[in-house]
Amino acid sequence: MSKDRLAVLAAMMDQGVIPVFYHPDAEVCAKVIQACADGGAKAIEFTNRGDFAAHVFLDVTRHFAKADPSVIMGVGSIVDAPTAGLYIANGANFVVGPMLNPEVARLCNRRMIAYSPGCGSVTEISEAQELGCEIVKVFPGSQVGGPDFVKSVLGPMPWTKIMPTGGVDPTEASLKSWFGAGIVAAGIGSKLISQDLLDAGDYAGIEKRVRDTVALIRAIRGK
Repeated sequence: MSKDRLAVLAAMMDQGVIPVFYHPDAEVCAKVIQACADGGAKAIEFTNRGDFAAHVFLDVTRHFAKADPSVIMGVGSIVDAPTAGLYIANGANFVVGPMLNPEVARLCNRRMIAYSPGCGSVTEISEAQELGCEIVKVFPGSQVGGPDFVKSVLGPMPWTKIMPTGGVDPTEASLKSWFGAGIVAAGIGSKLISQDLLDAGDYAGIEKRVRDTVALIRAIRGK
């Protein structure tokens, strides 16, 4: 179910953390995503990384269209326009990629879908902005310079909205460093939805970790 692009972007920035997750079992995905939503992170990035991942995604989006329409399903690891189009047809409300692809940007703009491409330089960030990307993903976050890179970009380009993925931990020290540098959100995968919690089927534990992270970000922002 398509959601308003501006509302999606606002939700991503408001919750501050974007859980990044994939599992080949649609039932497990639904339970994890519901736990994230109940913990205060309704916008989730489902990564396109497994066999038949698009089919799993479709099953999950169909589930939440009935079970909890407030969930905002996004897709990550998108590198080309045909794959982006497939996921948009299957219900994706935002698209994230490891790199910038102008064809993906044009496709998303045509459908009024938010696109956050991976950028590793000021030039790439500027090109993404020219293509209509409101939030740019800095990837891999720790390898391109970490919080210092963010500060350096925001100096001459203070209008830039940055969402790093890779190198962000759900800890007070890490989040203070990144949000103190000026990011608007952060993508966090296995450090948020850890393998031990998944193996134990501890969805209440996932919900608590997400809730604690969202609350920590709000406290750091002074909300």
